[in-house]
Amino acid sequence: QRAGHKVWVHVPQRGEKSTLADMAVRNAQEEVRRATTAEEKTAYTLEALQKMLNLPQPPRRMESFDISNTGASDIVASMVVYQGAKPLKSAYRRFQIKELTGGHPDDYGSMREVLSRRLTEYEAHKEEGKGFGRLPDLILLDGGKGHVAAVRPVVDSFGLDIPVFGMVKDDRHRTRAIAEDGGEIAINSKRTVFTLISTIQEEVHRWAIGYHRQRRKKSAIGTTLTQIEGIGETRARALLRRYLKEDGDVSERL
Repeated sequence: QRAGHKVWVHVPQRGEKSTLADMAVRNAQEEVRRATTAEEKTAYTLEALQKMLNLPQPPRRMESFDISNTGASDIVASMVVYQGAKPLKSAYRRFQIKELTGGHPDDYGSMREVLSRRLTEYEAHKEEGKGFGRLPDLILLDGGKGHVAAVRPVVDSFGLDIPVFGMVKDDRHRTRAIAEDGGEIAINSKRTVFTLISTIQEEVHRWAIGYHRQRRKKSAIGTTLTQIEGIGETRARALLRRYLKEDGDVSERL
């Protein structure tokens, strides 16, 4: 009321104007969030992820896994760790896949092997409480509900209750949704969550691809060396270790 006159505010309930009003509210909320501290942003994002996935608490530590292969040889896997919403690169690990199903690449089987080996290491080091001796609050797999269904029994077999979800890509290899046992959860509605999951998925894929290329390069050079007279496989491996040190590789290959 102003100077004896009433001022009416019309709030559209449907149609294009209602959509514009909702967009304005969301934009205003995003602006408020931008003004908060980094810690508050992280807390907001993890709480939103918790609600979206129905987790018991916001995930403080997340481990993500990806498989990379171009055939039946040199199949590798990567593990990246996020502490809160930031990568913990000292905890990144890489794995060489040892078992093949029928002699052919099997993403599900490879993912089962990696999780089994990772959790076996936890059993061996849990008294230390660091490195593999720590458990994540959330496991994220690069893949869909099939990957989740393949890995869930592995986690259960260790008597552990760790939430497992997949990160689904669209036809353009961009993050689209989060997969669970029974379907998918859309994440586009939560910008901060979408950004975090997309970043994790890109990072674990980058880490896997980098290791895979590294191994292929060493394999190609090793083959060339053994064709030189007087150099066998043992000496070729020694030369590779001496002259092809993996700069910046902080992985533990299991």
